[in-house]
Amino acid sequence: MTGERAPLPETFSAPPRGRALALVPHADDDVIGCGGTCALHARQGDPVRVIVIYSGVEGDPDRRYDPDELAALRREEARSGGALLGLSDYEFWGYPEGHEPGLHELLVPVRRVAEAVRAFRPDVVYAPWVGEQHIDHHVAARVVRMGLFLARYAGAAFGFEVWTPLVATRIVDITLVYEQKVAALREHKSQLGPWDPAPFVTGWAMEQGKAKKLRAAEAFRRMVLEDL
Repeated sequence: MTGERAPLPETFSAPPRGRALALVPHADDDVIGCGGTCALHARQGDPVRVIVIYSGVEGDPDRRYDPDELAALRREEARSGGALLGLSDYEFWGYPEGHEPGLHELLVPVRRVAEAVRAFRPDVVYAPWVGEQHIDHHVAARVVRMGLFLARYAGAAFGFEVWTPLVATRIVDITLVYEQKVAALREHKSQLGPWDPAPFVTGWAMEQGKAKKLRAAEAFRRMVLEDL
């Protein structure tokens, strides 16, 4: 039988060493999308910085909180969850969410991404993959891709999944830090209510690891910047 086959993803027991920058839409997306991988970076002694792009105040549809109080709470939850992953370097940009910005509004965070990349000098960047169908995640993916292009970034860049599955080009075994990932997500109490995130996280992690016979894994897709 002949014909073209999709390449199988590379599988890593730990991410390659290097400075890691995670640009994430909301304060829990770092944990869900790349938290295990970032924890492995931290265990290796790699510098890791997490930038949260949006304020997160739309994560309260029932309006239980004052918006300013919720924004502060979500920053606190992010730091608490990050500490369980061995992460401490967080920035919060606080952009408004829940809409698709026009070009002028879009270019403001694009330029800021470029500045952040030049300042931190990462070897690898993690961000939502461009196929994410959540509006904030899709916009964030576009912003990061454009920012990397503007910065003339030449390192590795990978998209992660949160709400929309991707076809992976890289699988990272996070079995070693899986319990930390679940515990970190539980710190985001404002987003959980009575819901236990463990089954959700377990489902994604086990599904991605299944083909490689791993207990838990995170999936990534290499970003292609040339088409910008």
